[in-house]
Amino acid sequence: MLTKTDLICIPYTPDLTIRGIAYASRSLRHTYNRMGGSSIKRLQRIVSGIAVEFALRDYLHEHQIPFDVKGATPFTDPDRYDVSLGGHRCDVKSFMLSHKSQIKGINRDLDLLMGASALIPSDQFAASSQRESDIYIFAFLTGLMASSQKDMAKASEAGQPIHLIHTMPKDWSKPEHWHSLGKIALKSDCEETLTIELGGQDAERGFISKKITLKPRERLETEANFHTLAYAHVDKIPSARVGIHSPEKDETYLITSHDWSNIWVYGMSVVLAGYLTRAEFRKKAQELPVGSRVYQYSRTRTKNLSVPIAELRPLKSLFEQVQNWKKQ
Repeated sequence: MLTKTDLICIPYTPDLTIRGIAYASRSLRHTYNRMGGSSIKRLQRIVSGIAVEFALRDYLHEHQIPFDVKGATPFTDPDRYDVSLGGHRCDVKSFMLSHKSQIKGINRDLDLLMGASALIPSDQFAASSQRESDIYIFAFLTGLMASSQKDMAKASEAGQPIHLIHTMPKDWSKPEHWHSLGKIALKSDCEETLTIELGGQDAERGFISKKITLKPRERLETEANFHTLAYAHVDKIPSARVGIHSPEKDETYLITSHDWSNIWVYGMSVVLAGYLTRAEFRKKAQELPVGSRVYQYSRTRTKNLSVPIAELRPLKSLFEQVQNWKKQ
């Protein structure tokens, strides 16, 4: 049984968000939106999840706990494992807690997390190619989002970092026919200079990005050979619309100043809770229907298998085992 003294708290640093955004931008075309909702919410979930994975890696490295990331998930294959400990493949399952009341409560008493649930989507567990000896690690991230236009403006005025992105529609990001979009041109109606990053795929389906500096009311072509365009990213909130033109599509796509979303995660702390092997999780888990209320969600959006956090094994004992295996 787990107690709050077994929980491992890691202070959050902005570089975790930066690494999460880098992964999320590249994975956009390939990830499966199991939870539903907008593509922006999906990106925010990816950013927070990857941030937790890197926090775990940093913790392992700092405490000289040997681990392997040779099988770590490439952005084109979301179902491979994250790290390996002592030859056991590990899959990190993290949950972001962003309600201020929850965060305040956890800051006062970590024991509240004992009432949370370790969740794995039922379809994911059934389709997994993991071995029964492989490990699920469960973790939490406390932090805030600034998603609304009002909150984005407040964050920007306060000097807080923001990462503004607009996801392109399916006919740009996942076209039916594979061919070049031609020399994409950008046009700004803004009074300020903008730095715009475009991200997508090249002819070989590899990730490609291109940064362009657009002066006020300027039109520029890029030489990059995009075959898909997944997103556009700007360095500040634009005052007017931005146009993206593809000569091959014979279409100009317009993005207004209200069409940009902020995927920056304002993390506060990462809590590594505990672990179970796949076999142990299978024995303990109960089915949780769609719409169930758990500590971390007011309503689940998918069918899950659930184990109380209090029934997980302590991670420190696993880490000690790994260090002993290494010595032997």
